[in-house]
Amino acid sequence: MSPTVTGFEVHDIRFPTSEQLDGSDAMNPDPDYSAAYVVIRADDGSEGHGLCFTIGRGNEIAAAAIRALRPAVLRHPAPTTPAALAALHHRLTHDSQLRWLGPEKGVTHMAAGAVINAAWDLAARHAGLPVWEFLARMAPEELVAQVDFRYLTDVLTRDEALAILRAAEPGRAERAARLRAQGYPAYTTSPGWLGYSDEKLVRLAKEAVAGGFGQIKLKVGGDLDDDVRRMRLARAAVGPTVRIAVDANQRWDVADAVRWMTALAPYRPHWIEEPTSPDDILGHAAVRRGQPVKVATGEHVANRVVFKQLLQAGAVDFVQIDAARVAGVNENLAILLLAAKYGVPVCPHAGGVGLCELVQHLAMFDYVAVSGSWEDRVIEYVDHLHEHFTDPAVVTRGRYLAPRAPGFSARLLPESIAAHRFPEGPVWQARRAAEESRGGIAP
Repeated sequence: MSPTVTGFEVHDIRFPTSEQLDGSDAMNPDPDYSAAYVVIRADDGSEGHGLCFTIGRGNEIAAAAIRALRPAVLRHPAPTTPAALAALHHRLTHDSQLRWLGPEKGVTHMAAGAVINAAWDLAARHAGLPVWEFLARMAPEELVAQVDFRYLTDVLTRDEALAILRAAEPGRAERAARLRAQGYPAYTTSPGWLGYSDEKLVRLAKEAVAGGFGQIKLKVGGDLDDDVRRMRLARAAVGPTVRIAVDANQRWDVADAVRWMTALAPYRPHWIEEPTSPDDILGHAAVRRGQPVKVATGEHVANRVVFKQLLQAGAVDFVQIDAARVAGVNENLAILLLAAKYGVPVCPHAGGVGLCELVQHLAMFDYVAVSGSWEDRVIEYVDHLHEHFTDPAVVTRGRYLAPRAPGFSARLLPESIAAHRFPEGPVWQARRAAEESRGGIAP
């Protein structure tokens, strides 16, 4: 008899990263990295942990959306098999009343992703495998059963997806062994936050290269003259061969993006990320045509349908999946298959709270069992907040080490949950007291 879900906990967890301007960019100048965090517990003692990422205010809304999904999970069989995971994904994403709030976008969709990812954590722990390996051991038929092909079949059918996965089967074992031995290529955004001084940018860029990274990323979009200066400093700091990506975080209209990137092009940016609204497929295509720098996007793309259209329109050179934006592992599997169909490299978005921990599994699975390649592919790495996880992401000499612990690497330490729970955790109580003593307004 399969175990039953008997516990469903949700926590509003926030970290005061705005105090050091960690994570600052042109659209988000003072983020407090946060997680609406869910724990699923079964009556056999197994549990799964998941989250959706926010940057502070509004995290309580994400937590409330996760709580709204409790009836679809509590007292149901624990999802420990591929078939049960597929059924849970369908149950959460096809709820007619919750779909009305999206459909398949926004806070309810992210909430479904948090719960679905927690279910994959539980299932992988039950199997004694890290999620990347749990996925990579599934048969192509089991993987295809996880995907909702609704709205995709004009460009990707079930049979085409099966063919992609079957073509990758022969080399799975060799690629998994190579991954364990060498790790997966990474790049770092840590030098490039917009709130950092020029001196800090240069110092951190040099440290990143010395630490083995072959690519860094800078935030841009606040002021063109400032961005030209910062790019010039960064290029001088890292030399001619290290890649420098830039990220506008949706700051520009199309004409602004073309003008800005034409000005930055002499410093050879590797890509421009989120040059305009993530919903503007044709705008991304126009930016890609209008200036010489390659285009990347995906961090804020709402669902597989928008990714499909970005690929159809020839609007992106790099697909940036996010582990906690869409409806979890299942929908990200659909996006990986779409990218493989179009031959576009996947370079996941990470950073935040737990996003490095989660998305490493998806990129590694893609390498082992979908695309079969890590050519021109890197996972973002930001060196913040990993110490709060029981199985933190580990990057050495510019490469993510393959996780070996069972699960999705999403479990927060109990003491970190207690300290950073909002608003009652001691970290936030102390911040409130400090704000009030200065006569300010506490968060």
